Amino acid sequence: MPAIPQVVPHNLLEDILAILTGTLLVSLGVAMFKQAGLFTGGTAGLAFLIHYVSGISFGLVFFVINLPFYWFAWQRMGWKFTLKTFCSVALVSAFSSLHPQMIHLSEITPFYVAIIGGSLMGVGFIVLFRHQASLGGINILTLYLQDKHGIRAGKLQMGMDIGIVLASYFIVSPIAMIASVLGAIVLNLAIMLNHRPGRYLAV
Repeated sequence: MPAIPQVVPHNLLEDILAILTGTLLVSLGVAMFKQAGLFTGGTAGLAFLIHYVSGISFGLVFFVINLPFYWFAWQRMGWKFTLKTFCSVALVSAFSSLHPQMIHLSEITPFYVAIIGGSLMGVGFIVLFRHQASLGGINILTLYLQDKHGIRAGKLQMGMDIGIVLASYFIVSPIAMIASVLGAIVLNLAIMLNHRPGRYLAV
Protein backbone atom coordinates (compact mmCIF):
# COMPACT_ATOMS: atom_id res chain seq x y z
CA MET A 1 0.00 0.00 0.00
CA PRO A 2 1.27 3.52 -0.77
CA ALA A 3 2.51 5.43 2.24
CA ILE A 4 0.21 8.11 3.57
CA PRO A 5 2.00 11.47 3.25
CA GLN A 6 2.73 13.17 6.55
CA VAL A 7 0.68 16.29 7.20
CA VAL A 8 2.86 19.22 8.24
CA PRO A 9 0.92 22.03 9.94
CA HIS A 10 1.42 25.62 8.84
CA ASN A 11 3.69 27.51 11.19
CA LEU A 12 3.03 31.01 12.53
CA LEU A 13 5.13 32.80 9.90
CA GLU A 14 3.37 30.93 7.08
CA ASP A 15 -0.02 31.89 8.53
CA ILE A 16 0.97 35.55 8.84
CA LEU A 17 2.30 35.74 5.27
CA ALA A 18 -0.76 33.91 3.92
CA ILE A 19 -3.19 36.22 5.72
CA LEU A 20 -1.33 39.27 4.42
CA THR A 21 -1.34 37.86 0.87
CA GLY A 22 -4.98 36.79 0.95
CA THR A 23 -6.25 40.07 2.38
CA LEU A 24 -4.19 42.12 -0.08
CA LEU A 25 -5.71 40.22 -3.01
CA VAL A 26 -9.26 40.43 -1.68
CA SER A 27 -8.99 44.11 -0.79
CA LEU A 28 -7.58 44.96 -4.24
CA GLY A 29 -10.57 43.21 -5.82
CA VAL A 30 -12.88 45.12 -3.47
CA ALA A 31 -11.22 48.43 -4.41
CA MET A 32 -11.72 47.64 -8.10
CA PHE A 33 -15.37 46.75 -7.53
CA LYS A 34 -15.87 49.98 -5.60
CA GLN A 35 -14.23 52.02 -8.37
CA ALA A 36 -16.54 50.45 -10.96
CA GLY A 37 -19.66 50.78 -8.78
CA LEU A 38 -20.17 47.01 -8.55
CA PHE A 39 -21.44 44.79 -5.75
CA THR A 40 -20.18 41.52 -4.42
CA GLY A 41 -21.73 38.96 -2.11
CA GLY A 42 -21.51 38.10 1.59
CA THR A 43 -20.99 40.68 4.29
CA ALA A 44 -18.86 42.65 1.81
CA GLY A 45 -21.96 42.98 -0.37
CA LEU A 46 -23.99 44.24 2.57
CA ALA A 47 -21.18 46.67 3.38
CA PHE A 48 -21.20 47.92 -0.23
CA LEU A 49 -24.96 48.45 -0.01
CA ILE A 50 -24.67 50.52 3.17
CA HIS A 51 -21.69 52.41 1.75
CA TYR A 52 -23.47 53.34 -1.48
CA VAL A 53 -26.63 54.44 0.34
CA SER A 54 -25.06 56.27 3.29
CA GLY A 55 -21.61 57.28 2.09
CA ILE A 56 -19.99 55.74 5.20
CA SER A 57 -16.55 54.24 4.56
CA PHE A 58 -16.75 50.70 3.19
CA GLY A 59 -13.87 49.57 5.44
CA LEU A 60 -15.62 50.80 8.59
CA VAL A 61 -18.95 49.24 7.66
CA PHE A 62 -17.33 45.94 6.68
CA PHE A 63 -15.48 45.73 9.99
CA VAL A 64 -18.55 46.54 12.12
CA ILE A 65 -20.99 44.33 10.22
CA ASN A 66 -18.82 41.27 10.91
CA LEU A 67 -18.68 41.73 14.69
CA PRO A 68 -21.79 39.64 15.50
CA PHE A 69 -20.40 36.61 13.66
CA TYR A 70 -17.31 36.17 15.84
CA TRP A 71 -19.23 34.57 18.69
CA PHE A 72 -20.54 31.89 16.32
CA ALA A 73 -17.04 31.37 14.94
CA TRP A 74 -15.59 31.03 18.46
CA GLN A 75 -18.24 28.49 19.45
CA ARG A 76 -18.17 26.42 16.27
CA MET A 77 -14.71 26.82 14.72
CA GLY A 78 -12.42 27.54 17.68
CA TRP A 79 -10.39 30.48 18.91
CA LYS A 80 -7.56 30.18 16.36
CA PHE A 81 -9.97 30.39 13.42
CA THR A 82 -11.78 33.30 15.08
CA LEU A 83 -8.57 35.23 15.74
CA LYS A 84 -7.30 34.71 12.19
CA THR A 85 -10.68 35.77 10.81
CA PHE A 86 -10.77 38.89 12.98
CA CYS A 87 -7.30 39.87 11.75
CA SER A 88 -8.27 39.16 8.13
CA VAL A 89 -11.41 41.30 8.32
CA ALA A 90 -9.47 44.13 9.96
CA LEU A 91 -6.78 43.99 7.25
CA VAL A 92 -9.29 43.98 4.38
CA SER A 93 -11.06 46.93 6.01
CA ALA A 94 -7.77 48.84 6.18
CA PHE A 95 -6.33 47.78 2.81
CA SER A 96 -9.57 48.56 0.92
CA SER A 97 -9.18 52.19 2.00
CA LEU A 98 -5.42 52.21 1.30
CA HIS A 99 -5.48 50.90 -2.29
CA PRO A 100 -7.25 53.98 -3.79
CA GLN A 101 -4.43 56.13 -2.43
CA MET A 102 -1.82 53.96 -4.12
CA ILE A 103 -3.44 53.23 -7.50
CA HIS A 104 -5.74 55.40 -9.61
CA LEU A 105 -7.89 53.94 -12.38
CA SER A 106 -9.57 56.75 -14.32
CA GLU A 107 -11.47 54.51 -16.76
CA ILE A 108 -12.48 51.00 -15.84
CA THR A 109 -14.90 48.64 -17.61
CA PRO A 110 -17.44 46.89 -15.34
CA PHE A 111 -17.19 43.48 -17.03
CA TYR A 112 -13.38 43.58 -16.97
CA VAL A 113 -13.51 44.39 -13.25
CA ALA A 114 -16.01 41.57 -12.69
CA ILE A 115 -13.60 39.02 -14.15
CA ILE A 116 -10.28 40.36 -12.83
CA GLY A 117 -11.57 41.61 -9.49
CA GLY A 118 -13.67 38.48 -8.95
CA SER A 119 -10.65 36.30 -9.70
CA LEU A 120 -8.45 38.27 -7.30
CA MET A 121 -10.99 37.92 -4.51
CA GLY A 122 -11.53 34.23 -5.22
CA VAL A 123 -7.81 33.46 -5.02
CA GLY A 124 -7.52 35.60 -1.89
CA PHE A 125 -10.34 33.64 -0.23
CA ILE A 126 -8.65 30.33 -1.09
CA VAL A 127 -5.39 31.49 0.50
CA LEU A 128 -7.26 32.45 3.67
CA PHE A 129 -9.34 29.26 3.75
CA ARG A 130 -6.25 27.08 3.45
CA HIS A 131 -4.79 28.74 6.52
CA GLN A 132 -7.98 28.31 8.56
CA ALA A 133 -9.14 31.89 8.22
CA SER A 134 -12.09 33.60 6.55
CA LEU A 135 -13.61 37.03 6.05
CA GLY A 136 -16.41 36.54 8.53
CA GLY A 137 -20.15 36.43 8.01
CA ILE A 138 -21.26 33.99 5.32
CA ASN A 139 -17.69 32.65 5.00
CA ILE A 140 -17.90 31.32 8.55
CA LEU A 141 -21.23 29.63 7.88
CA THR A 142 -20.18 28.03 4.57
CA LEU A 143 -16.85 26.76 5.92
CA TYR A 144 -18.58 25.28 8.97
CA LEU A 145 -21.17 23.49 6.81
CA GLN A 146 -18.46 22.16 4.48
CA ASP A 147 -16.30 20.87 7.35
CA LYS A 148 -19.18 19.33 9.31
CA HIS A 149 -21.66 18.23 6.65
CA GLY A 150 -19.68 18.09 3.38
CA ILE A 151 -21.71 20.85 1.71
CA ARG A 152 -19.47 22.51 -0.87
CA ALA A 153 -18.55 25.99 0.37
CA GLY A 154 -18.28 27.39 -3.16
CA LYS A 155 -21.76 26.27 -4.24
CA LEU A 156 -23.47 27.48 -1.07
CA GLN A 157 -21.66 30.80 -1.07
CA MET A 158 -22.36 31.33 -4.78
CA GLY A 159 -26.11 30.97 -4.20
CA MET A 160 -26.04 33.39 -1.26
CA ASP A 161 -23.79 35.86 -3.07
CA ILE A 162 -25.93 35.99 -6.19
CA GLY A 163 -28.99 36.57 -4.00
CA ILE A 164 -27.32 39.53 -2.28
CA VAL A 165 -26.16 40.98 -5.60
CA LEU A 166 -29.65 40.70 -7.08
CA ALA A 167 -30.99 42.58 -4.05
CA SER A 168 -28.97 45.57 -5.27
CA TYR A 169 -31.34 45.96 -8.26
CA PHE A 170 -32.68 49.31 -7.00
CA ILE A 171 -29.24 50.70 -6.14
CA VAL A 172 -27.09 50.14 -9.23
CA SER A 173 -27.64 50.29 -12.98
CA PRO A 174 -28.67 47.13 -14.89
CA ILE A 175 -25.20 46.91 -16.46
CA ALA A 176 -23.52 47.16 -13.06
CA MET A 177 -25.85 44.53 -11.64
CA ILE A 178 -25.15 42.08 -14.49
CA ALA A 179 -21.41 42.69 -14.08
CA SER A 180 -21.77 42.16 -10.32
CA VAL A 181 -23.49 38.80 -10.87
CA LEU A 182 -20.66 37.83 -13.24
CA GLY A 183 -18.13 38.84 -10.59
CA ALA A 184 -19.88 36.69 -7.96
CA ILE A 185 -19.83 33.72 -10.34
CA VAL A 186 -16.13 34.16 -11.15
CA LEU A 187 -15.22 34.53 -7.47
CA ASN A 188 -17.10 31.43 -6.38
CA LEU A 189 -16.00 29.32 -9.35
CA ALA A 190 -12.44 29.91 -8.18
CA ILE A 191 -13.39 28.64 -4.73
CA MET A 192 -15.40 25.68 -6.07
CA LEU A 193 -12.58 24.49 -8.32
CA ASN A 194 -9.73 24.97 -5.87
CA HIS A 195 -11.12 24.47 -2.36
CA ARG A 196 -12.82 21.09 -2.21
CA PRO A 197 -13.07 18.50 0.59
CA GLY A 198 -10.48 15.76 0.16
CA ARG A 199 -8.21 17.80 -2.14
CA TYR A 200 -6.54 19.96 0.47
CA LEU A 201 -6.16 19.66 4.23
CA ALA A 202 -5.70 22.97 5.98
CA VAL A 203 -3.86 22.52 9.25
